[in-house]
Amino acid sequence: MNLATDIRAQVLIEALPYIQKYYNKILVVKYGGNAMINEDLKKAVMGDLVLLSLIGIKVVLVHGGGPEISDYLSKIGKESEFKDGLRVTDKDTIEIVQMVLAGKINKDLVHLIDNTGGKAIGLCGIDNKLIEAKMLDEGLGFVGEITNINPEPILDLLDKGYIPVVATVGCDSDGNVYNINADTVASRLAGTLKAESLISMTDIRGLLRDKNDDSTLISEVQVSDAPRLIKEGVISGGMIPKVESCIEAIRRGVKRVFIIDGRVPHSILMEVLTDRGIGTMFK
Repeated sequence: MNLATDIRAQVLIEALPYIQKYYNKILVVKYGGNAMINEDLKKAVMGDLVLLSLIGIKVVLVHGGGPEISDYLSKIGKESEFKDGLRVTDKDTIEIVQMVLAGKINKDLVHLIDNTGGKAIGLCGIDNKLIEAKMLDEGLGFVGEITNINPEPILDLLDKGYIPVVATVGCDSDGNVYNINADTVASRLAGTLKAESLISMTDIRGLLRDKNDDSTLISEVQVSDAPRLIKEGVISGGMIPKVESCIEAIRRGVKRVFIIDGRVPHSILMEVLTDRGIGTMFK
């Protein structure tokens, strides 16, 4: 037996208890950032999801697509505008959002999963009223606040062995379509599905005590510690809503929530199937 084969065997032995823990359980993955832009990383992420699905973990993929939306808006001469980290979404913008998220990005991810040996079906919040919403703030336009999640389409697909790929647009009973923050959707969906874990892929290592120093990673955070960390400035800026979504998922019954670096190849596998993990865990 050569060294490489021995190492592979050790990796599988280490992964076994985690495979047993997650077997037949639901894992929600929120996907965005550079891991969506870099094609090699995208293929690695989809391969990880297929592997997890094939070993009996029920994977749900929730995706955003902010950079591609901004690109398409710029092509029609429309400047992107943000308020408190949320995209101001007028009538023209929501049409682009729906087209890019529920159309191009969603179907590209489904196609990639299928080509990697998995089974995926794309959905958005409009399908069978998966995500019902109302206007969050008139000043933001068609940005949605979730009023209800209908988990049946997701559960039906999981029971049939598919990976549901969810684009984060919602709707109301009047036919309006809303752009909804992907972290918010992933958190609420994970809670509704009683997921074992929620993984949020970002462009940083996790929660850092010093945002400029990757070596200050905080590997574990109790929900009760979050207000103190916000007061101390450890959690600040765009990380505040992300952490709030993590906390909301825990309060809705998700056992563990992770923020991990989506720029690292196979970061999902390292977090889910190893002793060490690589990001920040909320519990």
